Amino acid sequence: MTAPFSLAIMIFDAEVLQITILSLQISALATGVSLLIGLPLGTILAQSKFPGRSFFLSMVNTGMGLPPVVVGLFVAMMLWRSGPMGNLKLIYTPIAIIIAQVVISFPVVTGLTAAALQALDPRLKLQLYGLGASRLQMIWMLWKEARLPLLAALMAGFGSVISEVGASMMVGGNIRHQTRVLTTAIVLETGKGNFDIAIALGILLLTITFLVNWALTWIQQRGARR
Repeated sequence: MTAPFSLAIMIFDAEVLQITILSLQISALATGVSLLIGLPLGTILAQSKFPGRSFFLSMVNTGMGLPPVVVGLFVAMMLWRSGPMGNLKLIYTPIAIIIAQVVISFPVVTGLTAAALQALDPRLKLQLYGLGASRLQMIWMLWKEARLPLLAALMAGFGSVISEVGASMMVGGNIRHQTRVLTTAIVLETGKGNFDIAIALGILLLTITFLVNWALTWIQQRGARR
């Protein structure tokens, strides 16, 4: 059975639909939480001067390249029954995958946010203060000015989680109808030798990733023309 034919059949398969929806839900939530953490943290690192700032920036930049399996190991140890957060019983649940993906993606969002704001003309901040803007108003205007690279940070954060597999396997367990997502399903089918199904799932994952990034790119370029 060829990959395109397998893909056409699987699109209408209930289990594949459930896996796809779960993948999008987990990735969207992880990206959203990463934005909530990374956007203000990146702003603080870019706009504030304090002792140890360079150290924290170096930590964030290092975090942008964290191996997902190392993140999965750390989160699994924290959530394991005998671990510090074992009483929450989150191991092998979608929430565990979200936690792991947030750890992977928020340094990406933080680092790119800090870089985007540091690239702005420093005189802009002085002009805003001179016009009587409050600190919150100033930050909002800086975000608007850097909206194009900030959207790129959003795309990078989403890309880092939708394609992640190592941590999801370790903390989610790839449990059918519970924690199986597209990337872990591809690994499973490849291990079983079902390469046609694995390729079809890969094409589906690439298609979803392209459509999401195409929509974000359209928004980004529309903002660039204003």
